[in-house]
Amino acid sequence: MSGFIEWLEGLNEKDTKVRAVLRRSLAFTPGFHVPAYPYIEPFIKNESNSWRREMFYLVAGLWAAHWREDRKGQPESLGKACARYQAASGSTSTENRFISLLDADTDQLPHRLRQMIALLKEQSIDFEELLTGLLYWNDEQKRTQNGWGRDYYRNLNNETDTVHHNDKEISE
Repeated sequence: MSGFIEWLEGLNEKDTKVRAVLRRSLAFTPGFHVPAYPYIEPFIKNESNSWRREMFYLVAGLWAAHWREDRKGQPESLGKACARYQAASGSTSTENRFISLLDADTDQLPHRLRQMIALLKEQSIDFEELLTGLLYWNDEQKRTQNGWGRDYYRNLNNETDTVHHNDKEISE
């Protein structure tokens, strides 16, 4: 289902209270913060699958928590954004956090995602792609987790190679 983030952006343009309510919803199990209903239910009104409904609420809260008016840059997948963050920060714990996120069960997932999105506050995240991935989180073949993992390591290696290459050029 596409257009959810566009829907949220449209609501946000009309009423800045939207972000505050959706951010607050992250303190609750996704879909259990009643004040968020007016902003989410009109979009998902025909969705009967409880997992899918929860993921819409979760992504809405994450989007609101991550929203910045002056955000620049092309939105990236979560894996790519994590790789970019790790390369820029040199943080050794990012990879562990990322692997924990990929290994999260359905109960752990909201908490680990909130932590990761908070860590990536300066990165531009593709929340529409995030939603799509989460809708398929329980796929037996773990396509979402595998896709995010590929994005992370492919881009981490590229960022590392670029840094290593630049360091080598400087020393010569």
